[in-house]
Amino acid sequence: MTQRRKIAWAPRLALIPALLVVVFAYLGTMAWTVWISLTSSRLLPVNNFVGADQYARLFNDARWLVSLQNIATFGVLFVGICLVLGFLLAVALDQRIRAEDGLRTIFLYPYSMSFIVTGLIWQWMMNPTLGIQKSVRDLGWTSFSFDWSVQRDMAIYAVVIAGVWQASGLVMALMLAGLRGVDQELWKAARVDGVPAWRFYLSIVLPLLKPMIVTSVVLLSIAVVKVYDLVIALTNGGPGTATSMPATFVMDYLFSRQNIGLATAASSVMLVTVLCVLVPWLYVEYFRKDRAGAHA
Repeated sequence: MTQRRKIAWAPRLALIPALLVVVFAYLGTMAWTVWISLTSSRLLPVNNFVGADQYARLFNDARWLVSLQNIATFGVLFVGICLVLGFLLAVALDQRIRAEDGLRTIFLYPYSMSFIVTGLIWQWMMNPTLGIQKSVRDLGWTSFSFDWSVQRDMAIYAVVIAGVWQASGLVMALMLAGLRGVDQELWKAARVDGVPAWRFYLSIVLPLLKPMIVTSVVLLSIAVVKVYDLVIALTNGGPGTATSMPATFVMDYLFSRQNIGLATAASSVMLVTVLCVLVPWLYVEYFRKDRAGAHA
């Protein structure tokens, strides 16, 4: 019995260092960030409590409000297009086409790159003197224009294109895994009943893919909240504040403007946003399933 207890406790003891890291390095820094956001800290952190003054200043800051509008536009388009494009790519690959392995690798490859690399690639491609615009004009179409990254009204859509190019392959992989799990008898029954393919996908396949869709939405939403390196590499937050995001706002006030209190207030708002996305997903995926299994 004593030997069994030692064996049972061994994995728990091995996890203690990791647990300490989580408590102090993650939860501790989160709590410290929230506390600093409640003080009047500027260049250096101080402990004089001022309540929600920093949050009041934050939501009266025109640049912060612009960054919220930008991230809302980017988030809706990025998540929506990635889901639709990823699903369509998965459906196409699920037809058992030739060179499926090669195409799957090509579509998924951009996701292996960092957002910095993706931003630089699309910065070059949208450069009026180097990229797609110059190549097309050299072919004779002199009126062609594709310099969105330097146009104030179109820059946010340039960031969306770059983000979709990178992340849609991940959605495709998740959706394809779900499609391969659909019972073949359902396909046969649909063919026998003469159900159109589009109706079968909408009415039967999509509900079966709900776990993959939810997972994709969570992963994409977290990428939206913390988007920083893609914007910096592609547009550097410009032109002006056209592509300014909450993450760029935080980094600017933290390192350039030396206003720690306002920066931590903005990062605390981002933390709450991430928790609002993660907590319902974790509850549905783990706690609800555990309770259902216990009752069963």
